[in-house]
Amino acid sequence: MSRVQNIDHTAGLRRFKPYPAYRDSGVDWLGQIPAHWKEKRLKRLFVVVNGSTPKSEEPDYWDGDIPWVTPDDLGELSSRELKAPRRYITKAGYQNCGTTLVPSGSLVLSTRAPIGHLAVASVDLCTNQGCRSLISRDSGDRNFFYYQLIAARSVLESFGEGSTFKELAKPKLERILLVDPPLSEQRAIAAFLDRETAKIDALVAKKERLIELLQEKRTALITRAVTKGLDPNIPMKDSGVEWLPRVPIHWDLERNRYLFRESEARSEEGEEELLTVSHITGVTRRSEKEVTMIEAESHEGYKLCGDGDVVINTMWAWMGAMGVAREAGMVSPSYSVYRMTSRRLIPRYYDYLCRIPIHVIEVTRYSKGVWKSRLRLYPEAFYQIRTPIPPDFEQTAIAEFLDHQTAKIDALVAGVGEAIEHLKEYRTALISAAVTGKIDVRETVGRTS
Repeated sequence: MSRVQNIDHTAGLRRFKPYPAYRDSGVDWLGQIPAHWKEKRLKRLFVVVNGSTPKSEEPDYWDGDIPWVTPDDLGELSSRELKAPRRYITKAGYQNCGTTLVPSGSLVLSTRAPIGHLAVASVDLCTNQGCRSLISRDSGDRNFFYYQLIAARSVLESFGEGSTFKELAKPKLERILLVDPPLSEQRAIAAFLDRETAKIDALVAKKERLIELLQEKRTALITRAVTKGLDPNIPMKDSGVEWLPRVPIHWDLERNRYLFRESEARSEEGEEELLTVSHITGVTRRSEKEVTMIEAESHEGYKLCGDGDVVINTMWAWMGAMGVAREAGMVSPSYSVYRMTSRRLIPRYYDYLCRIPIHVIEVTRYSKGVWKSRLRLYPEAFYQIRTPIPPDFEQTAIAEFLDHQTAKIDALVAGVGEAIEHLKEYRTALISAAVTGKIDVRETVGRTS
């Protein structure tokens, strides 16, 4: 468990006083609630409306003017308001499927793949079967219930059922117990959370921008070192290649065909360490990454790679998914593995070089395919790329310099990332405490009764 996960968020909540009196709600996720609050099943507060999808093969059903929302639309939102989904249907499409138009102000909840994404409709809209819309039965504050359902996400997820994918069925959704405070308190809590979450979100945005700047600095540092060296006063010469206009005068450039050869060695039993490669981390152990793809039952026939071999994810090379292995192992049969045939190139230097943006552009230029997302870097194309080769002692110096400097930047990024996670966790804890009555925030926005 990380240090951030061990942070006690109750410390930040102690500045708010509790309500005068509590009682047991009888509901695990709600716990003790203010004595004068009521519990109600969701179906007493909202009309739950299902969604549906017009036939995809009917062109007359699509690209109309009726907003049609899917879980993907909800997952991509950066705010609570939902106005413009990616797809629209026609009147004919609407009339020929089981979806229902719901009014602006309705809550839209994803109930499958995944469960729990939530938004407030800012226009009249309909949804597919992966969402359900909640239309208020009374004059309750929609933003209060928006926050309450955000706090209840783990509960919503726990009610999901299914073998292929989990789905929260309408009857189970309708039976979920929520709290229904007096309207004046709902409005006070919603106003408090609007204000406080806006402050937290602004801090998160600033820290995320700081991470972007640090990553840009890291990339610029690597690019400068591996293409121009460490001495800013060294004379430069024209390289003769488009992607790398000028290099230090004493550097060589060589086509990859004279530096590498493809390796097709295969694992007989599939027992070696399984490695993977990405444009962010290069070659790493698969066991150290969060991978959602289902792993093959057997790794027999996977490609072997050695310490210092170049591994390229052929499908994603155009994104920079290549790097140098720092240990022996095996990789997917769809990857390409290249062994260095020249001692003129040092693996650590090449690992930094091969993922910088201008090198990725060159890789993309040599890749083949109709669409960018289908581009592939085949061996003959890889062999055509020209690589800068500093003297070996200089390659070593560049690699050691970058190891030291990037480690410092990575530590800063990790620290800022932990601060962001802390803020997000506190935001979640604050919402939960406010909507379940663990803290009394009425005086913070003007006392209500």
